[in-house]
Amino acid sequence: MKKHVVIFEARGGSDKGKYGFRKDSKPIIDSFKNRGWSAEIIFYTDADRGEIYRHTMEKADAYISRVNPGNLKNEIGYFQMLRELVANGVEGLPHPDAMIAYGAKNSIEKLKGTDIVPEDVYTYYDFDTLKKEFPKSLTNGVRVIKQNRGSTGEGIWRVEVIDSDKYKDKDRIPLTAKLKLTEAKDNHTEEKTLQEFLEFCIKYLEGSNGMLLDMPFLERIVEGEIRVLMLRDNVVNIVHKKPAQTKDAFSATLFSGAKYRYDKPEKWPELVELVKKSLPTIQKRLGNYDLPLIWTADFMLDTDKKTGKDKYILGEINASCVGFTTFLELSENIVDEVLALLDAEEAVNYRWAAFQK
Repeated sequence: MKKHVVIFEARGGSDKGKYGFRKDSKPIIDSFKNRGWSAEIIFYTDADRGEIYRHTMEKADAYISRVNPGNLKNEIGYFQMLRELVANGVEGLPHPDAMIAYGAKNSIEKLKGTDIVPEDVYTYYDFDTLKKEFPKSLTNGVRVIKQNRGSTGEGIWRVEVIDSDKYKDKDRIPLTAKLKLTEAKDNHTEEKTLQEFLEFCIKYLEGSNGMLLDMPFLERIVEGEIRVLMLRDNVVNIVHKKPAQTKDAFSATLFSGAKYRYDKPEKWPELVELVKKSLPTIQKRLGNYDLPLIWTADFMLDTDKKTGKDKYILGEINASCVGFTTFLELSENIVDEVLALLDAEEAVNYRWAAFQK
């Protein structure tokens, strides 16, 4: 082994510290040093892709990707480089295709009909489908529309039909209907006609990663969103994010005024049990990739109509660049997991497949 790990980051963004890199990347480097390994941060750019690839191939056993969606104008070149690194023996944490499968908003639709995602969830990839299907979806009540690659609540809209009683017997909402729109970024509200909102959403459908997730708005979001922080298959922390107690607020971002509370997993036994029970299904439906190194699953509370009991609904998965600045000691566990994985990988000769019954 070379006993070296590369941490990929991208310049810019609100998640960086004084010296331009993430505040929770340096603790990972320090934890590697404590175990006799070395690690470094490399800022990825398309212009330097070839040189970065050669350097990583020569120096590193593994990479850890910590590039936030949106910090690169286009991620195609970055993902191509990561695939080449993995294909040539560098351990990918995570594999780029796992990053896409878990991080894309359509991951929620792929899980619909399970214990954690209702059937009433849809994904739109083009304007014609959006214009045809979303007016039907709105007849079911208040909806949430999410763009694919946004962060900090940008492009996440609560969509409510004004004077909805006028359309209660309709099988679709007319394009002239007025909508009340609330963006999760800062809880500000706007009014548009349905036609205007659909045209506004065209920008979210552009590009190779363009898509929109459409799911029901859960009123109990005002009680808080529950973020489960995962280290591969282990629940390591729970963040309870309660939206600001102001009119129309539903966003769980700090920027919007939400209050965060950090809990040990023991405080949420039912949710932890649900997550662990759901992992095989999540892994299978999202492509059978190895679980990402650090990832999160965000849940909201709903009420089971049959039993009246609490029910947890998955709203989003994040796997591209999960932060842990509030508990930097997690770097020790992260590095232990990386080294255990590399040690296990080195023990197997993959020229010959494992025996299968």
